[in-house]
Amino acid sequence: MRKYAIIVLLIVLYSCGGADANYKRGEKYLALGEYFDAANEYKQAYTKTPPKERTLRGQRARKLAYCYDKSNQTQKAISAYRNVIRYKQDDVLTHLSFARQLLKNANYKEAAKEFQLVLDSMPDNVLARNGLRSAQMAPTWKKEESGYTVKRMDIFNSRRADYSPMLFGDENDQLYFTSTRNEAQGDDLSGITGTKNGDIFFSQKDDKGKWGRPQTIESGLNTEFDEGVCCFSLDQTTMYLTQCATDPSYPRYATIMTSSRSDAAWGKASPLTISRDTLSSYAHPAVSPDGQWLYFTSDMPGGLGGLDIWRIRLTSSGLGGVENLGELVNTPGNEMFPAFRPNGDFYFSSDGHPGMGGLDIFIIKNEEMKSKVERAISQSSDSLDTSQLSAANSQSANSSRTPRTHLRLVHPGYPLNSQGDDFGMTFEGLHNRGFFSSNRGDGRGSDHIYSFGNPEIIQTVKGWVYEMDAYELTAAQVYMVGNDGTNLKLSVKGDGSFEQEISPGVDYVFLATCKGFLNHKEELRVMPSKETKEHVLQFPLANISAPVLIDNIFYDLNKATLRPESATALDELVKMLNENPNITIELSAHCDYRGSAQYNKVLSQHRAESVVNYLIAHGIAKDRLTPKGYGKEKPKTIRKKLTEKYPWLKENDELTEEFIMKLEKNQQEVCNQLNRRTEFTVLRTTYGLFDEKGNLKNTPKPKVQKKNEEEDDNFIIDL
Repeated sequence: MRKYAIIVLLIVLYSCGGADANYKRGEKYLALGEYFDAANEYKQAYTKTPPKERTLRGQRARKLAYCYDKSNQTQKAISAYRNVIRYKQDDVLTHLSFARQLLKNANYKEAAKEFQLVLDSMPDNVLARNGLRSAQMAPTWKKEESGYTVKRMDIFNSRRADYSPMLFGDENDQLYFTSTRNEAQGDDLSGITGTKNGDIFFSQKDDKGKWGRPQTIESGLNTEFDEGVCCFSLDQTTMYLTQCATDPSYPRYATIMTSSRSDAAWGKASPLTISRDTLSSYAHPAVSPDGQWLYFTSDMPGGLGGLDIWRIRLTSSGLGGVENLGELVNTPGNEMFPAFRPNGDFYFSSDGHPGMGGLDIFIIKNEEMKSKVERAISQSSDSLDTSQLSAANSQSANSSRTPRTHLRLVHPGYPLNSQGDDFGMTFEGLHNRGFFSSNRGDGRGSDHIYSFGNPEIIQTVKGWVYEMDAYELTAAQVYMVGNDGTNLKLSVKGDGSFEQEISPGVDYVFLATCKGFLNHKEELRVMPSKETKEHVLQFPLANISAPVLIDNIFYDLNKATLRPESATALDELVKMLNENPNITIELSAHCDYRGSAQYNKVLSQHRAESVVNYLIAHGIAKDRLTPKGYGKEKPKTIRKKLTEKYPWLKENDELTEEFIMKLEKNQQEVCNQLNRRTEFTVLRTTYGLFDEKGNLKNTPKPKVQKKNEEEDDNFIIDL
């Protein structure tokens, strides 16, 4: 018996010693933020602690519960919190954390009891109050119709975590996302998640609209560290992404990085310094639709608790000041994954506002975003009445299936939201469809990519800005003014296009501008429609420094008489001159090499005069127009765009008689047709700007600007 007692004593001493060693290692991992590794050590320490050591066992269960909570292991966290309570090492905050995990597991009745227990001791606790409302209303929300459809996209997903999708390309034909799948770089497992560090992958859509298998990015963008949650600048040349580096002796802090695109490849990422604070995390970047702001998630000082959403101004000279979005968006909980719909609606995920559990997606409509968020940022006193928000959200969707709203926030309901984490929105153009990520229905808590859609009847305008007789103008700006107060400045995409939602019954004016080119204006008014419609506008801009072809001008054979079918092109020329009242032009006519030089000279002069006479008859001042007939003196010089139609021609070929005679017969005729043309060239851009004494007329008054206000913040266009 004595020997048996000694053996038992040795076993107990060994277990206690081993438990202490595990506990110390757990503390080390926890200090570094490596919750998965810390949980494994705390679990060993807990298991090795004798049950009769109730206080110590409860304390270690509390550490274990915290790490399970932070590493997204919901079921294990719930079990660990139960042990904390069973061993009487709980406090009111333990019950709050326990309740939030129950909510995430859809244990709504038990969660409500735990939240009420917290409120009995802390009646002003925002997270407990919103959590109780969530537990009470989530079952109802799940039964309601929201209009959304959700589908898991297995083509993108692996057995690991796949999340934060982001569409890319003028046609939204590429999808970038984060994944911890086996193909990710590096061999080490993350101490935070227990899986490989994440890399950014992408999928390409083919000509038939089918998505391909995800591909790795081999250009140096990804490293052995954790990369993910990316977004793109408006011109699609810069990627903003999150990186979390590993240091065995230093806590892991997320950093926002940038990568430049060159020759269709993303380069090595470099840090974006938002603040000199090196002890805070900066993650989840999102660029506003106007390109002027970078939104992000951070735990930097000055927030409302947990992770907050902030923004910083993007300027040509660098980054501006940092602003917290205030109580409209942020709570004592976590607000993360900001995103924008192209129409300006702001999306983010939160576990602090009333929701269905975990991170829920919330929306601030564009008009609210402009006014209320600006005020919340500047005043920081416009608090959110979450009880009223919850009450409004509890109402059923109306017959038009619009989301539940209260003044500011929109909770889009089920199935876009679930009891799990729902986050990372990206949209296919202006339509309310796209992709997001969620860990719903995954026992291991892994995130996966889902598609979503909510049919809406919207009308949009799509415009194309390009040089006359040439390519798209990616540096163009389009000003959009409506008689409802709309006053927007729109940037164009890489293909020279822009897209914007419009309202029926509003008179719109669009003005396209680009340095070195004349302006072009279009007007649009649409009527209400029972189906989604896209209205297409063209904005051909005339080059100030090069001859501009006036296409579709026709004359009677060997005469200068304009044919009736020329009116359409000539009326467009009248419109262009009216839109650019300060220019004068030379109107030139040209012939091919056939016929005598004198005859061609006279004929082309008469033809140029015919066009000028038409313009004068339609209200254009005579002294703005100079007719010039060149005959065959100036053969056409081929521009690159024309080589696409005629591959046998090269850029800068000059269609001289000598050049044409070397071509085949049918090619010669094409060249002769190209030489027979009517063009205009801009001579001056200051017509009417000066008086007889050479002084500038109507001298503009200097603009009075607010302090720190950028020139482009407010603009008025007199069209």
